[in-house]
Amino acid sequence: MGNLISVASRGSVSRAALLLASALTFVMACSTDSSVAPAAIRNTVAAAPERNYSFSIARESRTVNVRFARVRSNGQESVSVFMERMFASADAAGATRLVLDLSGTRGGDSFLIVPLVKGIISREQFTRHGGLVVIVGPDTFSPSQNAATVLQRYAQPIFVDRPVT
Repeated sequence: MGNLISVASRGSVSRAALLLASALTFVMACSTDSSVAPAAIRNTVAAAPERNYSFSIARESRTVNVRFARVRSNGQESVSVFMERMFASADAAGATRLVLDLSGTRGGDSFLIVPLVKGIISREQFTRHGGLVVIVGPDTFSPSQNAATVLQRYAQPIFVDRPVT
């Protein structure tokens, strides 16, 4: 089904292997669809770094941009409530693409990411090729590695690796 590419980060912590479907191309800040990767990275950079998670919707491109810094509660709003709100907004906007920025996720609880994975997998527009872009990077850690691996298996994500700067 896919190729296994192991990517090690600095220090003693190694990043999980990325499983890529043979139809996909592993890219470093660009994609086989040149309109996807650079725009995906540009659109997620502006997200508020002090929040554990956030999302925005670009209505003109029908793209929902989701960013995780940590997979744990954001004060009063739990991760599952955030997911419900994000998917309800995406559905209402008729979103056809989801850009998931996991490049700065430095930890949290892997079980809390389950509603995100279920929500993506249950929406056909996000499981078809080009419907899901997953951004990983040198700080991507445990819960995000798990999510990326499961999404690779059940969806057709385009993986974009944010280069070390």
